[in-house]
Amino acid sequence: MFGRIRRLWRRGEPAVRTEKAAQPERPRPHNLFEAAAVYVAACAEDDQDRVDEAAGWVSPEALSFGVSELACRAVIALAREHDESPRDVARTLLGLPAA
Repeated sequence: MFGRIRRLWRRGEPAVRTEKAAQPERPRPHNLFEAAAVYVAACAEDDQDRVDEAAGWVSPEALSFGVSELACRAVIALAREHDESPRDVARTLLGLPAA
């Protein structure tokens, strides 16, 4: 009895694989950090089409949060790299005088 079930099961396997393979893959949704990274890079490269595309991936609030988080991480990384305070690095990046 179990042998018969195994044979039936094996016959059905290729059909299941074919069915799964025939289904188109859904593109994975973009997360807010990916959207922020693409958005900021596109802004830096003055690529308005890419800016608009990234802005459509998530809500404006989520994009704002992602850009803010990216800015914080970038300032911290630069501050560590240059052995300076994050405040001094942020002010330098914005062209502000030292405080």
